[in-house]
Amino acid sequence: MKIQHVITTLDVGGAEVHLLSQVRGQAGRGHEVRVAYLKGDGRLRDEFLEAGATVVEQVSPLCLFAKLRWADINHSHLLKADMLTAVHSLIAMSWGRLISSKHNDERALLNPLFSRIHGVLGRIPRRTIILSKHVVGFFEEHGRLPRKSMDQIYYGLNPAPFEQAAELTKDERHRGRNELGLGADDCVLICVARFAPQKRHDLLLEGFAKAREAIAKDGGPNLRMALVGGDPFGDGKDRAMAQAQALGLGDSVLFLGIRRDVPDLYGLSDVFVMCSEWEGLGLVFLEAMAAGLPVAATGVSAVPEVVVDGVTGLLAPFGDTEALGDVFLSLARDPELRKAQGDAGHQRVLDDFNLDRMVEATLAVYEEVKK
Repeated sequence: MKIQHVITTLDVGGAEVHLLSQVRGQAGRGHEVRVAYLKGDGRLRDEFLEAGATVVEQVSPLCLFAKLRWADINHSHLLKADMLTAVHSLIAMSWGRLISSKHNDERALLNPLFSRIHGVLGRIPRRTIILSKHVVGFFEEHGRLPRKSMDQIYYGLNPAPFEQAAELTKDERHRGRNELGLGADDCVLICVARFAPQKRHDLLLEGFAKAREAIAKDGGPNLRMALVGGDPFGDGKDRAMAQAQALGLGDSVLFLGIRRDVPDLYGLSDVFVMCSEWEGLGLVFLEAMAAGLPVAATGVSAVPEVVVDGVTGLLAPFGDTEALGDVFLSLARDPELRKAQGDAGHQRVLDDFNLDRMVEATLAVYEEVKK
């Protein structure tokens, strides 16, 4: 089968990393896969070529329709690419073999005008693949898509790199922490997320500050936090750094930027944390759980579909930084709870977020569309 993926960017993000896994799985099953992206630096281009894509290229929006004619199946990802590919599939007369994927509860669709536009263009694909039950409901209401046109398929994850990181020896863990300036007995919280408004690093830092204040008063381990991720809007990281200083957090917060060794960083950490305002699913939750980390997060959108509160992590109401700080404290002060929830999260990834299942379910949708 000839498969053409179209995505808005090939920079580092959950949708892009998910697509990389799809391409690897599809190419590994003998399909010819090409990837076109519309804008950005294409930072993941080499990874897509290594995964088996035969062509990975940035495409002018005016020339997209020529790419669509080549494929047996066209599959678009992210809102801008979805809309543009839908229009070009009409020009190329290829709408009968078009599939769209929705990776988030897109805030733009809360605007009634965009919602109506999507209600027209979003019906052009034959099928729409949605990554969580929450996002199915969101696109039914705000994207104006009929439920019968949607297939819900959870992300899948290859757990091996994260499992390996979880098996670091005590000496390896100490050396890795020492290189980052972390103490052997520190309780390290890690957040892997772009410095985008959605991720609400401001609330995360406030909750962290409250937890540290409580430990300073009543005792507990030295609490540190590592923030990993890029800065797509140019000032998010600077604002977070300024806020950390204003809160008196000093060197208790590490700003590590974009890293290629994220699995190893999970292996050096104790708890995964994130304070998103919304999440379509959150691939990073699966990564952290595969590495055996408990999760402390806000219980928004699809997060409770992934993180089972009280079983694989602890969830706090969005915006309640007192509750978020209490969640951090509960895990920081209880190593046995961290171990139990980390083990449960690892097993949940193996049971419910299997990579082969995701690839096969997606290919089954392709076959249905081809009939």
